[in-house]
Amino acid sequence: MVQIVKLKKTFASRVLFKDINLKLSISKRYGLIGANGAGKTTFLNILSGLEDASDGEVQVQNGKKVGALSQNQFAFEAYSIFDTVLLGNKRLYNAIKEKEKLYLSEDFTDEINNRLSELEIICCEEDPTYEYDIKITKILEDLGFKSSTHQDLMSTVTSSDKFIVLLAQVLYPKPDILFLDEPTNNLDIKTIGWLENQLQRHEGTMVVISHDRHFLNAVCTNILDVDYKQIREFSGNYDDWYIASTLIASQNEKDTNKKLKEKDELEKFIARFSANASKAKQATSRQKQLDKLDIDAIKVSSRRDPSIIFKQKRTVGKELLSVKNISKSYDDKVILNNISFTVNKDDKIAIIGPNGIGKTTLCEIIVENIKANKGHILWGATIQNAYFPQNATDLIQGDMTLYDWLRAFDRDADIAEIRNCLGRMLFNGTEQEKQVKSCSGGEKHRMMLSKIMLEQPNFMVLDEPTNHLDLEAIIALGEGLLAYDGSVICVSHDRELLDVYANRIIEIQSNGSIIDFKGSYEQYRQRDAT
Repeated sequence: MVQIVKLKKTFASRVLFKDINLKLSISKRYGLIGANGAGKTTFLNILSGLEDASDGEVQVQNGKKVGALSQNQFAFEAYSIFDTVLLGNKRLYNAIKEKEKLYLSEDFTDEINNRLSELEIICCEEDPTYEYDIKITKILEDLGFKSSTHQDLMSTVTSSDKFIVLLAQVLYPKPDILFLDEPTNNLDIKTIGWLENQLQRHEGTMVVISHDRHFLNAVCTNILDVDYKQIREFSGNYDDWYIASTLIASQNEKDTNKKLKEKDELEKFIARFSANASKAKQATSRQKQLDKLDIDAIKVSSRRDPSIIFKQKRTVGKELLSVKNISKSYDDKVILNNISFTVNKDDKIAIIGPNGIGKTTLCEIIVENIKANKGHILWGATIQNAYFPQNATDLIQGDMTLYDWLRAFDRDADIAEIRNCLGRMLFNGTEQEKQVKSCSGGEKHRMMLSKIMLEQPNFMVLDEPTNHLDLEAIIALGEGLLAYDGSVICVSHDRELLDVYANRIIEIQSNGSIIDFKGSYEQYRQRDAT
């Protein structure tokens, strides 16, 4: 459906990629991966016509409709939610609006009647079943928008909900070719699951960028890897690519002339990689897939993986944390309703629930940044906690260097350890001397993780730590949480991360109560499905 011929993109003297020749086929769903700054979004923008290439061309098969997820959340402020979605088919939108205007005319002249006939033909071509209103209503309701809100203006909608409406806008027309840049941003677990189901049924061609590993595994049939200024295609989902590339890198270090080791090494790696017994059983099928790979076509990745190691300065005593009868309301709206639970040693808790349900509020109450209306928080005497707030990027500001920013939290810390914490998060050499205000969102999140590693707490409260992180950093975070000897409370919509570390699930309900489940996230989902 899409032919890419000798594509090249440069910025000044920097070459992002060059000599790209690819054919994107029908019924294939491509996951576009690569290090931050490698050019993923730029490549996707070129494919969707939003940006020009420096050289080469993108050829789209004649007659095929292209849909691209808009990143401008404020482009439709004067439109209703419903009309914003309808604008996904602009030809149909224009025809419907013109018809409505003409029907208000006092005199129906021959000219008006002729024009109405023309518009009716357009509507029939674009909406043969005359069900656009039913389809849009269903999509919006599936995404959590009650029918009573569909005529509300986009200017009244929160930023996160604006993005969800834009997602509905690109999905509604069912384009033949779909380009999606980070479609899971701002979505909760339930909505991400809905989106996966929609995209799995997409019969055309799709290219998607995402830092959600579970999403890529569920949706993608192929991987496009942006590396070495090239874009290489790999058959399989993200886990298939990651396992193969990691094993190849490991083998390359030992002996570039040796082949991959057999099933025993693969099983051990998958068990560590997924940290999930049920997934480790897939080792045999993974081996069969690897046997078919053209190993020579896979190059050792140039990307560097961070190393996230959480240590404790002090071991915990018998009492860790008690949350007693916590209630919190805002403007008479109940957010948390008489919540109680006790955290025990070795508990690694995932707090889940829809957007806006009160997860961040609970975290802020736990770390005593805000007060509950009722109830109290009791920390154990031996606890040294660390907090990763959801607004971490807003908190890391100023002219200080990365090194000085980190050192300010512990003047007595060993200089080598400060640099080690930064180095583990891929801030090496001169990068440690740049100003924190120049850091990207992902770099600021890695800075916050460096801070927590330096603090060496025995209890961590993390609110959406995976936001802005790339796939390699999220995997490293999961491994760090799994190996951590302390206790954790973590809010995240990243299901692979939850699968890796969590041994207890707390889900906040719409009435402000909680479900407290002792077990893994996978076990919780299975219980919820029965």
